[in-house]
Amino acid sequence: MIRAAGIQTSEASKKSFTRGLLTLVLLIPACIFLLPIVLTAVNSIMTGDEIQRNYAALGQSGATGFINLKLIPDWISFEQYKHILIDNVHFLRMFWNSVLLVVPIIVGQTIVASLAAYALTKLRFRGREALFYAYLITMLMPFQVTLVPNYIVADWLGLINTPLSIIGPGIFGAFGVFLLRQFFMNIPYAYIEAGKIDGAGHFRIFLSILLPMIRPAIIALILLLFVDYWNMVEQPLIFLQDAMQQPLSVYLSRLRGDSLKIAFAASMVYMAPMVLLFLNAEPYFIEGVQQSGIKG
Repeated sequence: MIRAAGIQTSEASKKSFTRGLLTLVLLIPACIFLLPIVLTAVNSIMTGDEIQRNYAALGQSGATGFINLKLIPDWISFEQYKHILIDNVHFLRMFWNSVLLVVPIIVGQTIVASLAAYALTKLRFRGREALFYAYLITMLMPFQVTLVPNYIVADWLGLINTPLSIIGPGIFGAFGVFLLRQFFMNIPYAYIEAGKIDGAGHFRIFLSILLPMIRPAIIALILLLFVDYWNMVEQPLIFLQDAMQQPLSVYLSRLRGDSLKIAFAASMVYMAPMVLLFLNAEPYFIEGVQQSGIKG
């Protein structure tokens, strides 16, 4: 008995040591990945003079000096936040431009993708697999390949320099169809047969039975779409020539030199929706990606 207890204690100690070592190994890259976010947050509450001193080497042509990365500011100031959120009307307008571009794309693609994924998995019709592979090919194409056709069509429809030139292609993107189709494939066809026995049609079966079952996948899709389109830069630069219609992502890409003190606060405001959305939906996101079968 004493020997068995000793063996169990030794195994428990080994497991604790292994777990602690693994935690330490994973903690190091986690800290490295979080460091830029922490530095951005700290710099966003520094005074403009302190930022100028710390990053003076960036403003010198051919400078070989070092940048002073500080995790604790000398003085805390919210002047930058006041500037971008109250004084700078242009910043707020571009923030809402991002919202007005991203929200319709997310809502539209979620609706279209869920209906298309249902049809491609639960409805039997000729050419179903060929249609899905056509969707898949468009998803595998890089943005640069589809840029010219999209621009030609948008110009032909008179949509250049309007939000619809970005919202339209975004709603009918192929990624949502692929993600939700993988999830629908894991749902047995018996649910549809049970609904038909009760007299429900396909639309009622989709809304009342299958749609609640794919809730994690829909939340995962919303998160992925939000991150993708919230960070877009190329599409607005090409399709929206009017600077007053461009989103916040374009505004941040243009901050240089003297605007560095504003860039940190603007970056924090820019990241806030993504961070808050992910923190509130993290369990659903992980479950949705795991059950969809997507790797990597």
